[in-house]
Amino acid sequence: MADGMINARIFEDLQTKIDEDADVRDQIKVILQTLERQGRNAQSILSRAHSTPAAHLQPVIASAESAIKDEVESINNLAGIASNSPYYKYNNLWTRDVQNVVFAILLCGWLGGMAMPNKPAEPGKLLTIEEVGEILNVPVNLKDRDAFHLTIEEYLQSLITLIEELARLAVNSVTLGDYARPLQISQFVKDLHAGFQILNLKNDSLRRRSDSIKYNVKKIEDIVYDLSLRNLVPKST
Repeated sequence: MADGMINARIFEDLQTKIDEDADVRDQIKVILQTLERQGRNAQSILSRAHSTPAAHLQPVIASAESAIKDEVESINNLAGIASNSPYYKYNNLWTRDVQNVVFAILLCGWLGGMAMPNKPAEPGKLLTIEEVGEILNVPVNLKDRDAFHLTIEEYLQSLITLIEELARLAVNSVTLGDYARPLQISQFVKDLHAGFQILNLKNDSLRRRSDSIKYNVKKIEDIVYDLSLRNLVPKST
């Protein structure tokens, strides 16, 4: 090769890498399209909790658990492809969808679903990040290897979405004549708010969203206060 000439193989190799990257992205996008569809189905089912008395929630929970199982299967398919590449190369493609799945799991768990081996379901329960990872069958907050995993940030973002949804549920519970549930929600959200105040958040988006928690706390407190003024707070609470 004469001096000053560039070997065309350099660009051929680059094109091969570009094609491989595009192929991985296409595979991920196909899975995410399925996951988005499954997510809408799970959210639609869980939204029935807003119009269903607590005593009659079991069919809703069972349907939500079935829908979440479909999402978990897609997450596992995603993990199989994503773990062949550096995690942070593609994670921006799926992080929002993962957060939606985690939120569905957290809400279903709070409503009284998502029983696990040796861990019975319990209404009002907060599933830990480790428990969510176990349900998803994926590692959590990996530090020792580069593979698909659930991050702390994704879990916390989903928790904030849960708080927003519970604030809505508090309002709709009153409409259904359930005056005990807003008190339960109020205490739960206050505890979560206290937990977030302990955290020194570095993620800008997460920090901004966490600032909104206090407004949901206030919204729920106003509901409870109104109930107390109307003497509708259950005496046993």
